[in-house]
Amino acid sequence: MNTEKDFSPLTPNIVRALNDKLYEKRKVAALEIEKLVREFVAQNNSTQIRHVIQILASEFALSQHPHSRKGGLIGLAACSIALGKDSGLYLKELIEPVLTCFNDSDSRLRYYACEALYNIVKVARGAVLPHFNVLFDGLSKLAADPDPNVKSGSELLDRLLKDIVTESNKFDLVAFVPLLRERIYSNNQYARQFIISWILVLESVPDINLIDYLPEILDGLFQILGDSSKEIRRTCEVVLGEFLKEIKKTPSSVKYAEMANILVIHCQVSDESKLTNDLIQLTAMTWMREFIQLAGRVVLPYSSGILTAVLPCLSYDDRKKSTKEAASACNHSLMKLVTPEDDEDEEVAGDSDSPPRADSPPKTEGDTNDMLNASQESVGFSNICFFTPTSTDRSQVTLDLDGIVQVLDRHLHDSTTGMMTRIAVLKWLYHLYIKTPRKMFRHTDSLFPMLLKTLSDESDEVILKDLEVLAEIASSPAGQTDASDSCDNSDNKLELQVPVAANASPQPFVGSKVGDSSPSTPSMNSYFYKFMINLLKRFSLERKLLENRGAFIIRQLCLLLHAENIFHSMADILLKEEDLKFASTMVQTLNTILLTSAELFQLRNQLKDLRTQESCALFCCLYRSWCHNPVATVSLCFLTQNYQHAYDLIQKFGDLEVTVDFLMEVDKLVQLIESPIFTYLRLQLLDVENNPYLIKALYGLLMLLPQSQAFQLLSHRLRCVPNPELMRTVDESKYIESKPAGAKRAAYAHMDYNDLLKHFDRVQSKHLEVRHQRSGRTDHPDRKLML
Repeated sequence: MNTEKDFSPLTPNIVRALNDKLYEKRKVAALEIEKLVREFVAQNNSTQIRHVIQILASEFALSQHPHSRKGGLIGLAACSIALGKDSGLYLKELIEPVLTCFNDSDSRLRYYACEALYNIVKVARGAVLPHFNVLFDGLSKLAADPDPNVKSGSELLDRLLKDIVTESNKFDLVAFVPLLRERIYSNNQYARQFIISWILVLESVPDINLIDYLPEILDGLFQILGDSSKEIRRTCEVVLGEFLKEIKKTPSSVKYAEMANILVIHCQVSDESKLTNDLIQLTAMTWMREFIQLAGRVVLPYSSGILTAVLPCLSYDDRKKSTKEAASACNHSLMKLVTPEDDEDEEVAGDSDSPPRADSPPKTEGDTNDMLNASQESVGFSNICFFTPTSTDRSQVTLDLDGIVQVLDRHLHDSTTGMMTRIAVLKWLYHLYIKTPRKMFRHTDSLFPMLLKTLSDESDEVILKDLEVLAEIASSPAGQTDASDSCDNSDNKLELQVPVAANASPQPFVGSKVGDSSPSTPSMNSYFYKFMINLLKRFSLERKLLENRGAFIIRQLCLLLHAENIFHSMADILLKEEDLKFASTMVQTLNTILLTSAELFQLRNQLKDLRTQESCALFCCLYRSWCHNPVATVSLCFLTQNYQHAYDLIQKFGDLEVTVDFLMEVDKLVQLIESPIFTYLRLQLLDVENNPYLIKALYGLLMLLPQSQAFQLLSHRLRCVPNPELMRTVDESKYIESKPAGAKRAAYAHMDYNDLLKHFDRVQSKHLEVRHQRSGRTDHPDRKLML
């Protein structure tokens, strides 16, 4: 440096000492500067003070010579000490050159700069707050300094600055947040530690309301939560915990929608192998749970985004039990927010043709509390659904039903979706059909194929939930249309019953055209018959499904939609089935269910006596389809006590192609006769004279059987039939003579059994023709026995 240059009011001795390499000499020069500046302060000579600071800054602190820079730094600190409370008037000039030295390549010089700034800030105290951003920016760089001395010095300065901010009520948070938002994404651990410590301090200051700006830093906090340092993660957890406490204290002022986007993203883990990702996901899910509970209906427009994040977590194992439980709570709370009022909109309200609300079945899942509300803006659907800011106008709160259905449908289509997630998806669909049926039926055509496909799921619980959804679709009054699919069966009409709750009075839902209702056009709604057709089609295409789950599915449907509805409609459809082999197999399955399942007890009793015109119509409908399987037809006659007709059918078995499979079916029928289902039939064997055709029919089965175990079983049973002369009494004999056989049934049932036999002949003729075509034969033998 040129010592001849004029540095007045600094004396030449001060200038030389400031440039000296020895610290002691520079310190002496600093004391001289402090004395000089005090004199100027006493004289109120601000011009000279600024001149001294300018010389120290430009000629020393910003000099190219390292010793001169050190001298300038200590000189500026001395000026600040001399200025005392007046240093606030000159802070910009004092701080800027010092901060420039923070970037010096010499670590010793960076340390001196940190020491000088500490002295400046210590004197100025609260006056430095207007310059807080530049100080914070400089400190954030020193926090990551590789030199331990520099880092130690920066920590002292950091603590001093925190004390000043804590004590003051003039901190400019609005000006600071943009810088905080920028710095929070640093990947350096020390910088992260510095940032998170400052957020913790600011959150603890009562006069600083950082919660208003939480949406701007929340994503960065979750980034820091994934740091590899355990200490940083623990501090970040504390910060997030404090914020969550504050949110619970003042829920009405929280910007839920602006932050929920961030939570949706962090609830989804891209790399499950990292423990830090588990922590991020659990924390985000915990926040989401609290948001739903605190915000209430305000989150409804954004529920698709929440479900995108929540549903996959429901299939986690015990290694992520906490996250799974939090996700389950989120899912349950969100589901409770959907109420029948979400089924109302301008179009529906103004549509006079839509069914009234009173038609809806009385299904409730609990009342929801009054919550905050928000309006819905357009939300696009992608792999991640986002929230958008909303107002608090209740009238604008709208359930994002389209988005929800897309999310649910996507999870059903995804083959990797876990079982618990699939169950949750189906529970959501059922819930939506209960609460918002009219809007949901707009999506039914697109959902229906996947719901049918889900019946092939490997989990029984998934199938049960799927059947509940399908049954609700088939029985909901909201699905009723004026024009539904129909069948040409005009011989018998039967009004199908809509299932009702156990505590409700059983009343059938009658459509607008009661007179036109039939088994093939259920009055419940137009989807029922479509469901039955597609279910049978699926059984036809997937024979394994029919073998392994067919009985299970049909039994459950009988509970959900009434057995009479199921059997009447399936029989009606099978009557037109072109695949005769499948029709025979399906009839055999239905017949086994009818005769053995506890769920069919009421239907069996209805068919047992045929005491009503409706039961007779049902018998005729079943009979026409049961003709696809001769043995099943006989068992139906046994069930309905049509013993003479059963005998007539067995007489025709001599004209059928008797195969091994046929004889196996007869064997099974004999086993069924010995079961509790046919107890009444066995007891009727005691009344020999009134049931001659029952005995003849059983002997007919016996003659069909080869010398097998079933033959021995039935033969032994028939040997137990008593001698009618031994069973007869005088009074009973008179009663029998006075009452012709068959009068009991003739009093209330008027069926053309000749027509039924002709129908049986026609169906069996078709089966025989198909079998011959398959075997390549053109001859039609009158009788063929295959053993």
